[in-house]
Amino acid sequence: MKHFVQRCAAMLMLVAAVSTQAAEPVFKAVAPLEPGASLSFPADFGAHTDYKTEWWYVTGWLNTADGKPLGFQVTFFRSATQHDRANPSQFAPKQLIIGHAAVSDPANGKLLHDQRSAREGFGLSYVKVGDTDVKLEDWRMKRAADGSYQVHLDAASFKLELKLTPSQPLLLQGDRGYSRKGAQLSDSSYYYSQPQLTTTGTVTRAGQAVAVTGASWLDHEWSTQYVAADAAGWDWIGANLADGGALMAFQMRSKTGAKLWSHATWRDASGKITQFSQDQVSFTPQRRWRSPRTKAEYPVATQLTTGSTVWQVVPLQDDQELDSRRSVGAVYWEGAVTLARDGKPAGRAYLEMTGYVGPIRF
Repeated sequence: MKHFVQRCAAMLMLVAAVSTQAAEPVFKAVAPLEPGASLSFPADFGAHTDYKTEWWYVTGWLNTADGKPLGFQVTFFRSATQHDRANPSQFAPKQLIIGHAAVSDPANGKLLHDQRSAREGFGLSYVKVGDTDVKLEDWRMKRAADGSYQVHLDAASFKLELKLTPSQPLLLQGDRGYSRKGAQLSDSSYYYSQPQLTTTGTVTRAGQAVAVTGASWLDHEWSTQYVAADAAGWDWIGANLADGGALMAFQMRSKTGAKLWSHATWRDASGKITQFSQDQVSFTPQRRWRSPRTKAEYPVATQLTTGSTVWQVVPLQDDQELDSRRSVGAVYWEGAVTLARDGKPAGRAYLEMTGYVGPIRF
């Protein structure tokens, strides 16, 4: 018994020694790019594991063969943990991979959505460095040599098999891909978009596969301190405009609802890019929808102002709230919307609104 106790004590001392030697990771801070520098491709299509948080976010509008509209959203998150990155064990949870997916169908009246999460490892779930290749069990998004993306997703109540093919150059957000999110330089991300992705494939619901075509929008962002301490959440929109242009706009909101920071990028049909500073961008609620589940009120119809241009934003359906507390720990509204300008249809978009149930934290 004495020797057993001594062995146990020795093991505990060894564990304690290893624990004190294990170092919590220090992540890179997002900083303004040096003069003349920019993001680098194809490397920046891939994962950036030296930063705390990252996501590949695809939204789009699809049409069935009989002309019925559907919205869809697929997001893969990478979240680095505080686990010692020098630990060689494949069981060490250094990176968490999280997935969200949803289909918006007015005939259904509310979202079909699913979520899942897993630690990276054993080839079951991963993010690859060097190019886009994200896998979360049987969900996957991969970029091919020709620049197209293949999305395969088998969710609880639907399946997506989609091919997204670029039709335009990348759109670097902010200053050459450095996107400010607050007053501090560290409140920022590296951020690019791929608007007007020609989309084809199938959507399966209730066991029936339906061919679809449409256009999608892809965002890829990575950061270490995305949300400022006094921020509650954000409103964001990415729009494929009917004339072939593209529009992105966001505002960060304080816990009182006031605007903390905002920005917009508009690439018009000729390819001209205009960046709008925070005093030129505003979101003005026009109509609110109250969730019967969370009681949160979302400004689902909004007037977006970018410079001298005013856009009217109207939802495909009001109930596009996602409860993702089992994965990222937040509830938010994310759904298909239309844009009008001067009373005329101007484009199709996705609107994301976070922090209306409670302040969002990563």
